[in-house]
Amino acid sequence: MSPTRAARAAADAQSRPRVEGEREQEIFDATIDILAELGYDRLTMDAVAGRAKASKATLYRRWNGKAQLVIDALTSTKEPMTAPDTGDLREDLLGAFCGMGGLTDQRQIAIFGSVVTAITRDAEFAEAFRRGVVGPKKAIATEMFRRAQERGELRDDLDLELISSALPGIVLHHTFLLGEPPTNQLIAKVVDQLILPAVIRG
Repeated sequence: MSPTRAARAAADAQSRPRVEGEREQEIFDATIDILAELGYDRLTMDAVAGRAKASKATLYRRWNGKAQLVIDALTSTKEPMTAPDTGDLREDLLGAFCGMGGLTDQRQIAIFGSVVTAITRDAEFAEAFRRGVVGPKKAIATEMFRRAQERGELRDDLDLELISSALPGIVLHHTFLLGEPPTNQLIAKVVDQLILPAVIRG
């Protein structure tokens, strides 16, 4: 986004009345539900308004369109994400990527699949998605590898930014391209057979 457009967007956001508290969360929840069920392309402000029992005018006073609403809904978290810190890289990786919010969370996978087309077609949406959704998750993975390296578990010559993308990249490839469900067993196999052998100090 250009500086001029960014400034204009910020000014627009400041000028709009803010929907706050539980009402805001209800709108976010409705947005995420529809996104997971129908996908980004079929999500409309009308549908969100109906699901959240809000007027469309209320939505447009706060958000200028569905892209901004979806990004705000995806980046709104009740609790900040933190990296597991068990003292063991394997356990940290399994703790972060298995279960709720991880790669085996069917809702999260459905949401990711629903925005893939928007990421490829809408540069501003893609930038916001990478910054607000992908960025924090990648930072958690990088932090786990950094701590393991500081403990002496890992080789010193690793590119931590690169290796932190390997596990989700492999699992999502299996999920979306090969049709293999993202199970705890798959994640453990990738960790044990690919990630750890590639990074552990010999």
